[in-house]
Amino acid sequence: MLIIIMSAATALMAIWIILMGRVKREDWISAAYCRVLDNIDKVNKLRKKDKARCEKLAQCRGAAAVLMRIFLSSPEKEISKLENACRSLQHGDIKSLNVFAMPGYVLQREFEAIGKGGVHKAIMMKSYELYGKKHAANKTKQLLAKLLSYPIIGVSVTLTLGALLIGAGSRTAGAAIVGIGTMLILVMVYAMYDELSDKVKKRRIAISKQFPNVVSKLALLITSGMIMVRAWKETAYSQESELYQEMRKTAEELDNLVSPEAAYSSFIIRCNTKETSKLASAIMQNLSKGNSEIGLLLKNMAREAWQERRRAAKRDAEKANSKLMIPTMLLFIAILVMLMVPVAMNFSGI
Repeated sequence: MLIIIMSAATALMAIWIILMGRVKREDWISAAYCRVLDNIDKVNKLRKKDKARCEKLAQCRGAAAVLMRIFLSSPEKEISKLENACRSLQHGDIKSLNVFAMPGYVLQREFEAIGKGGVHKAIMMKSYELYGKKHAANKTKQLLAKLLSYPIIGVSVTLTLGALLIGAGSRTAGAAIVGIGTMLILVMVYAMYDELSDKVKKRRIAISKQFPNVVSKLALLITSGMIMVRAWKETAYSQESELYQEMRKTAEELDNLVSPEAAYSSFIIRCNTKETSKLASAIMQNLSKGNSEIGLLLKNMAREAWQERRRAAKRDAEKANSKLMIPTMLLFIAILVMLMVPVAMNFSGI
């Protein structure tokens, strides 16, 4: 058994080293590009956090403002660090790159079945929603590289540790390391893929919640005489949430002379919810009919959206009530025990 485990660990480590030796310049460029995107995303989140911090500070006066400044520290140092890292990567400094994921880039490049398989397509569709058409391919390659590389190096290290323990006489501990460690590595790898799916799901839910406000505002602007393109832009720049950001991308495409059909079709793919698909399809169908029909259609759509929003709120409330049943029962049992124990002790004392 020890020989089999050591052989498997050696084989996996050898595969990882061979793949590392086959890493090319284009693989490093892809990894650096994705790292820059990650850093930019972190910077944007920190800037939003800093903006919210400044808004809170603006509402405080005197000693309260001083205390708020102490507890709500500025993220400027972290932002500066991330921006410097981006500049270093853009100038060819690859020290900050994740070396452990590089064999995955090689596997995708050299084996077409991996780069065009079902998993790749599933990740690509989700990445398209999260990162847009421009960055979807690179972000897909980044995640798939991790999914391919981490099991190789992770399982190899786990098998090696297990073999060392078995060789030292701790057969039970070694077998546990091999079994549990390998399982944990595979669970971690699946969790990385599942995290992407979870992000997409949360984003779709957020877009669905924002939709009634968006379609209501569009209906109001259209019925007041504003043309669709102008109403779309006014609505898009009124807030900072996910749906409004996607509408901004569509508005920018229209400003860059992209055809309305192509711009709204991209909007449908990026949002990927039934509400936004219905809205964009209605706009495309009524492009040549003017505001009269689309205004009435948007009013009906807004009424249906608010009704669905109320139904969804009721469903969420019912789910919350069902989730609260368990802690409520546990609390009831705890209170019952607290009441019954003294009574039982008094009876036993009598």
